[in-house]
Amino acid sequence: MTFRTAAASGLILAAAVATLAACNRPGTPPAAEGQAPAQAEAPVTLKAPAGDYALDPTHATLQWSLLHNTISHYTARFDKVEATLTLDPADLSKSKVTATIDPASISASYPADYKASHPGSAYSGWNDDMANNPTWLNAKAFPKITFVSTAVQQTGPRTAKVTGDLTFLGQTHPVTLDATFNGEIERHPFANVPAVGFAAEGRFKRSDFGMAVGPVGDEVTIRFDGEFIKTTPTVPAN
Repeated sequence: MTFRTAAASGLILAAAVATLAACNRPGTPPAAEGQAPAQAEAPVTLKAPAGDYALDPTHATLQWSLLHNTISHYTARFDKVEATLTLDPADLSKSKVTATIDPASISASYPADYKASHPGSAYSGWNDDMANNPTWLNAKAFPKITFVSTAVQQTGPRTAKVTGDLTFLGQTHPVTLDATFNGEIERHPFANVPAVGFAAEGRFKRSDFGMAVGPVGDEVTIRFDGEFIKTTPTVPAN
């Protein structure tokens, strides 16, 4: 199955940086004659301090989906994702996101009796099959899926495109995510430090990473939503 594509999920984390790029707002085209000008969305003023931020695993979701039998979209998730964001509010293009996903943490609903439907399988269940089957995620041979951002391009007051290198099944290819800045808080209620949040979505072909297509679609959609908490001390401005 294309669950591996969920790896792109790591990518999604990179999108966080891009979303923060919403500090500067591009110009708005003039309204057509006879029409009232559209209400412009207010630009985002990023208050989050520079430094390193870590993904809060208890408030993060990384899902992937793909077309199954051409009639439905099969959806699953990864439960173990680690990511860091290095934020530079003065020059967001210098910000960076890295993410690591454990492919063995795949979680998919399979209410049927796995052993009854797969009598010859050597795996304990559906998740174990997807994670460790060499034709799928092959987690024992490739225990990590990683994403390292390489570029951030602002596309709107709260949106940006984040491009990065996704390494999956021993191959590395560029992937671009559409990120949206969700907001920020000056003090996390439990960590007592600044925190930022964002969502991201991207698509890529699993065949690019050497996976056979079979009865499921080649294109995988990845969706991420999560919070990053500051880990380095804030340095007061001079």
